[in-house]
Amino acid sequence: MSNEQDLKTAQAEFRGIGTLGEKTLHSAIKHYIEPDSSKHEVKIGAFVADIVTDEGIIEIQTRAFDKLRKKLAAFLEISPVMLVYPLPRVKYLMWIDGKTGDVSKKRKSPKLGNIGNAIPELYKIKPFLNHPNFHLLILLVDLEEYRYLNGWSKDGKRGSTRCDRVPIGIAEEIHIKCVADFAKFIPQSLPDGFTSKTFREVTKTSLKNAQTTLHILNHLGIVRRVGKQGNLHIYERA
Repeated sequence: MSNEQDLKTAQAEFRGIGTLGEKTLHSAIKHYIEPDSSKHEVKIGAFVADIVTDEGIIEIQTRAFDKLRKKLAAFLEISPVMLVYPLPRVKYLMWIDGKTGDVSKKRKSPKLGNIGNAIPELYKIKPFLNHPNFHLLILLVDLEEYRYLNGWSKDGKRGSTRCDRVPIGIAEEIHIKCVADFAKFIPQSLPDGFTSKTFREVTKTSLKNAQTTLHILNHLGIVRRVGKQGNLHIYERA
């Protein structure tokens, strides 16, 4: 894979906001991963793969992992598959006025993304996570997000429609090449004998996300349940 300059090149090529059948984030990441467009959109059986190289199949998915299940089931039986998931780390918001076409100045969102934000989507493909041909690449991406001022609130922001997302840099690449690599979801500072409440406090996530993370890690054998504390399971690293 190439460096961040390649992402900027790909991003510039796909700068047309809202004009693509394929959204900018997906298109730019696809060209960042594989600049050779002859390897893009390759039909394999009943499905079309985003990228096919000598090393295997590469799929880029920005959301709705449940829609990948049939494709993954078919591809994993015949080839190594790398699933690339670009996750927002730093996000700059810009608002589009649908009446005038004006775009607001960008404002940095106070939220900072991390690897734990991948969990809700990974839960949707849980049966495939321990397949020997499965490889996950999480890209923590800094991006600009454009939204229409068409929401239900007075300022038009709440419930608004997202127009597009444009990557401006990649902060980190996190490779999950085998089941053992899912241990990257466990913070080093987490003490032994922890509960979902402890996990939530250390990772600064919601209780639901903490419980889902531990459910997946228990399924994969990365953690194991060793007892209970009231209604909460006690976990330790396997």
